[in-house]
Amino acid sequence: MKILDRYILTSFIKTFLSVFIVIMFILILQAIWLYIKDLAGKDLDMITIAKFMMYTIPVIVPLALPLSIILASIMVFGNMAENYEFAAMKSNGISLQRAMRSLIIVVGTLGVTSFFFANTVIPWGHFKQGNLRRNIVNSKPAMAIGVGNFNQLGDINIKVDQKTGDRGQFLDNVLIHKKNPKRNGNYTVIKSRKGELKSSLKSNIIQLVLTDGNYYDDLFPENAQKRRSSPFIRSYFDTYTLNVDVSGLNNVDLNKADVTDNHRMLKIHELQTSIDSFTTKFNDNLSFYHEAQHRKWAPELMKSRITDTIKAGEITDNFISELKIYDQRRTIENTINKLKQQRSSLKNRLFQLSEESKRIAKHEIEIQKKFVLGAACILLFFIGAPLGAIIRKGGMGLPLVIATLFFLTYHFINIFAEKAAVEGAFPTWIGAWMGTLIIFPLGILLTYRATTDQGFFDLGGAVESLFSKFKKKPKNPTRAV
Repeated sequence: MKILDRYILTSFIKTFLSVFIVIMFILILQAIWLYIKDLAGKDLDMITIAKFMMYTIPVIVPLALPLSIILASIMVFGNMAENYEFAAMKSNGISLQRAMRSLIIVVGTLGVTSFFFANTVIPWGHFKQGNLRRNIVNSKPAMAIGVGNFNQLGDINIKVDQKTGDRGQFLDNVLIHKKNPKRNGNYTVIKSRKGELKSSLKSNIIQLVLTDGNYYDDLFPENAQKRRSSPFIRSYFDTYTLNVDVSGLNNVDLNKADVTDNHRMLKIHELQTSIDSFTTKFNDNLSFYHEAQHRKWAPELMKSRITDTIKAGEITDNFISELKIYDQRRTIENTINKLKQQRSSLKNRLFQLSEESKRIAKHEIEIQKKFVLGAACILLFFIGAPLGAIIRKGGMGLPLVIATLFFLTYHFINIFAEKAAVEGAFPTWIGAWMGTLIIFPLGILLTYRATTDQGFFDLGGAVESLFSKFKKKPKNPTRAV
């Protein structure tokens, strides 16, 4: 039996490693394509790109590992069934469970190891990748001025319709929003038909020469009448030179780690600490909201708005009728305005409670997902191995299609369930485990049917009986008289 176990184990490990490397390579390319907008035109060196790819590897393991296990198990057991190796084993009294025994130990060990990996390495990968990507976005781009959208460059936002020239230095239809150092916002607008970059974008000072354009600058006169009649000034220019200081963008430290509170970056004990802190804050805000919601605001606000006509000690329940008509109207108007403010404040507090609840749910789901990864590896093996024995097909054709369909179904169920749990549709642990709970009976069914030499479903008899109904019945031959 040791020879058989060694043979099955060697076949599975070779296939698993080959499939895992291929899937990891594809997912790394997909991650780079996903963040290509953040990485392109940043003049990054090979070390930074290699770091980004290295930090991406732990992030994509939760996708690559379960898919590799189900695909490798289908391929190995399908190839053995196709070559009648299972028939030879069964003729010698070796069952499917016995053939799977060595792999069960290996996959079980892999599932347990994946929990520790999910609790240590994957948060580290999210932490490193997230901070590196953020620092890359904030660094000075070598090709900062894109086409068709606004690009932040120093203290200006610039948009161009077209770039020409060997270095992209000639610009068409330039639109610039310039920040005001004395006032928050973009109150200076520059438009020109043509523009040219005279200096390299890698230098600390970018010189931009604009031609045939207009300069708009908002005015803030103290007189309201002048503000309406002269909201801005406009000046025309033939040539205008704009120097942009981007030295601060050259000093971005790519190794800086400022973002530490993302739930994907935390270990289990850190997630639990965050949940306790968020829950305490949520309960305080919730109690305040309930108290404010059931509070009788109108009488209190009216009493706080009364005039000196009634002294504080003489306020009665019908105090509003004791006021003059003018004071009554003013008190009611003030109360209505104050009630509108309170209603708006309660809506904002309700939105804040909703966001805090979602944040707590994400942290709780993240704890469960560290256990789900290991369970998914084991469960998908118990689906892939019997399924390979049933379909009796090895190679990369049909097994790849079936494994992809099963895994995508499992993955999409988890995504939709997690989103629904975050919105409060059901408890967070159900959202994290729903995909696993749904496919668990399927693993039991496949193992049973593969053990008893039954197919997953029998289309042959059903199709044959269906087509037989449409066949013409042969006519009885006439006897010759």
